[in-house]
Amino acid sequence: MSDRHSQWLEDLRAPTFAIAYRMLGSVAEAEDVVQETLLRVHRALVAEERIDSLRAYAATIATRLAIDGLRSARVRRETYVGEWLPEPIVTDPASDPGRQAEMADSLSLAFLVLLESLSPEQRAALLLRDVFDYGYDEIAEIVGTSEVNARQLATRARRHVGERRPRFEAAREEREALAERFFAAAREGDLAGLEALLAQDVVLTGDGGGKVPALARSLHGRARVARTLVAWMRQGVRHGGTLRPTDVNGQPGALVLDPDGGLIGVMALDIADGQIQGVRSIVNPEKIGHVGRLGELRALLGRRRA
Repeated sequence: MSDRHSQWLEDLRAPTFAIAYRMLGSVAEAEDVVQETLLRVHRALVAEERIDSLRAYAATIATRLAIDGLRSARVRRETYVGEWLPEPIVTDPASDPGRQAEMADSLSLAFLVLLESLSPEQRAALLLRDVFDYGYDEIAEIVGTSEVNARQLATRARRHVGERRPRFEAAREEREALAERFFAAAREGDLAGLEALLAQDVVLTGDGGGKVPALARSLHGRARVARTLVAWMRQGVRHGGTLRPTDVNGQPGALVLDPDGGLIGVMALDIADGQIQGVRSIVNPEKIGHVGRLGELRALLGRRRA
């Protein structure tokens, strides 16, 4: 393979992952799609096939693979133990602040969960149009339908998610300040201070996948969520656990670490209107291993709970 071809493939990696991850909500599955997509692009280049746009060609392959993956994933998720959340990714806003701000809403865990209510084709049409700015003629070719139907898919998807689409605090500084106060109150066991930061109808969701202890179902309401978070934090502190604030899927969050720096969980916050609207905690080891070295405290607590 020529150096030029290698560079083309490398340039396609990030945009292909961006589509595949938002379609599938899984880092591992998205990476599989990326590898297969790049392999097919490479074969096409070697065969000297006529390709008008490598970006569109790769997007077509990745989207179709992701649609197939979603169909099989939905069957698996029907038997998933507890609440299902997407696999989190740690994002670095410092790398490209403008681009991160532009893409943050479409990358959030809240938005990815909402996309689960769409059909695979609706999900593809909405993402390709509203997030990646493809034309309806391009979407039609990618999804394998007519341009009229591509518009209908996107419109129905947009209408379905419109009212429930998450709202986020616009100013990054405000989000970070509120997140800092939230984690400080949680660490200090300040129940009243924590409640003051939570929306009245705040939702706490946990994903352990049946692998480790986690919430069986989401908790609703300021008082219940605050008490649960304080209890979690007290238990973690007793075992030497710590929180390391970071950006999770473009939103404020934290890594939950054991005394040796091993990863126990990933927490993400939904912040809007000056309050915490949602807290999502992912402790399923199969979903966070790509973020960092897994810790041992999680397994210890699991055995103790059993």
